[in-house]
Amino acid sequence: MSRRGIGALGPAWVLAWALGTAGGTQAMEPQDWADLGHYRAQNEALRSGSPDPQRVVLLGDSITEGWPARPGLWDAHFVNRGISGQTTPQMLLRLRPDVIALAPGALVVLAGTNDIAGNTGPATDEEIEGNLASIAELGRVHGMRVLLCSILPTRAYPWNPGARPAPRVLAINRWMREFAAGKGFEYVDYHSAMAEPDGGLRRELGDDGVHPNERGYAIMARLLRAALWKEPAAR
Repeated sequence: MSRRGIGALGPAWVLAWALGTAGGTQAMEPQDWADLGHYRAQNEALRSGSPDPQRVVLLGDSITEGWPARPGLWDAHFVNRGISGQTTPQMLLRLRPDVIALAPGALVVLAGTNDIAGNTGPATDEEIEGNLASIAELGRVHGMRVLLCSILPTRAYPWNPGARPAPRVLAINRWMREFAAGKGFEYVDYHSAMAEPDGGLRRELGDDGVHPNERGYAIMARLLRAALWKEPAAR
């Protein structure tokens, strides 16, 4: 239908047509694509309390969201802002309400594997890297110490068996390490400690080849503690 034809029918009909209600079709449902409401109540509660310069926000996907609480690592200063299935563009949109508004002293970013899996559509390595760079740079602008964590090793995704992620994971991690070194951010290398020679997750560290189990999270906790608090990283 032409613009002239639509305009002649009047604004009420145009609105109905735009929302998909004309011709008996259902109205479009509003969507919170980045899931900005996921942590809204928790964020409001934190903002209403006293500022915490020692606050550490962990931004990520299901690997972060599913990270079990651990004494000595998960204390009152740590804030988990992982959402299962998310990709880097979604996290970039969440950065202001879920991170910046909480005024943390440090931001820990673990992201990118779902981009490679195609969860929100095809994504090039350059696009993933650009989103990670934007997250890190915005964190710095707002006074945060930023730690970029390597994408965990994986040889396949159960929900997308056609993907071959291992080479892309290595390439993006290599870029991340160089970017962090060149721009003054910190890089936490989970991959080297958790990978098989073929680039997959060590079988004793996860049950589905993507998500760590208790043993996998223990390695990650040790490496993150070493990065955050300069503790020895020895096993």
